[in-house]
Amino acid sequence: MSVTIKSAREIETMAAAGRIVAGTLALVRRHVRPGVSTADLDRIAEDFIRSHPGARPSFKGLYDFPATLCTSINAEIVHGIPSPRRVLAAGEILSVDVGVALEGLHADSAATFPVGDISAEAERLLRVTQEALVAGVAQARAGNHVGDIGHAVQQVAEGAGYSVVRELVGHGIGTSFHEEPQVPNFGKPQRGPRLTPGMTIAIEPMVNAGAPEIRTLEDKWTVVTADGSLSAHFEHTVAIQENGAPPRILTTSG
Repeated sequence: MSVTIKSAREIETMAAAGRIVAGTLALVRRHVRPGVSTADLDRIAEDFIRSHPGARPSFKGLYDFPATLCTSINAEIVHGIPSPRRVLAAGEILSVDVGVALEGLHADSAATFPVGDISAEAERLLRVTQEALVAGVAQARAGNHVGDIGHAVQQVAEGAGYSVVRELVGHGIGTSFHEEPQVPNFGKPQRGPRLTPGMTIAIEPMVNAGAPEIRTLEDKWTVVTADGSLSAHFEHTVAIQENGAPPRILTTSG
């Protein structure tokens, strides 16, 4: 699959989808509290997405995934399946990943939320992972390479004593939810595909408090840290702009 360049109109449609994504995450965040199940959050998110004419959840049915949200708790990195049996408890962290399809185009974002009061260690992991996302996004400029993004993410995460997940990556996004190029959270500057105007990519640091190794649970979806350490996940969909300008973040409420 080759990299697809988006027209200005397509990028505007993705930004409209991205506003719904941002609104979904903001709504979910307001409902994250001890005693709420991940299935409750999933229902709230799906209802909100479908309340926008023409919008639908990107994940539901994608590779047969059964839900609107991926809800991953503590040592779960990504792809946790919402369930009425998964009830949030104080002190946990919850990673929420969501995509929206609108007029045949997708936008994708993720954030990790505290459930009530969390430890200073967990707070630091969330802060550093957000900083890693900011650093990665800052490199998403025409003329740079995918490796510049991964290198920036890796420097922030590993500089704080954490590790980045290597088997899971960010990705191109557009008419297909997963497009080329792959966008790893590690790399070397000026390596990998060159970034050109009109490319749209999802940048998504997945940062572990412990070692980088992962495993997948028996549900065939949920990916966890092999050593049981906490993991955080933050993501934005961005568009590469002309003349080396900073990227346009498409998954914001503005």
